[in-house]
Amino acid sequence: MAKPFDARSQLIGVARRFLLEGSSAPPAPAPSTDLPRLTAAALEKHRMSRSRERILANLDDMYREAFERAKATEDEAGMKALDFSYRREQLYFEILLDVRDALERR
Repeated sequence: MAKPFDARSQLIGVARRFLLEGSSAPPAPAPSTDLPRLTAAALEKHRMSRSRERILANLDDMYREAFERAKATEDEAGMKALDFSYRREQLYFEILLDVRDALERR
């Protein structure tokens, strides 16, 4: 007669092997206790990868799609709000990109 599957004994066997033989996997590295900081050393280590043109093109694409949807539904208020938001966000990004460029030159 076939022996029925006993999950409890299987689990105990696995736990016993794990505890007595130890884990074969290497121990995980200790997590860093340092908080991420935007320092000069961090900026030197991790250069910014996106170009100014790419960032502004992504912004333009995003707002253009939203503007086209508002235009298709003839939402005048939505189009005006998107136009204002686009110009504001573009100005914010340009300021941040200028700061980034200045920090990279230092």
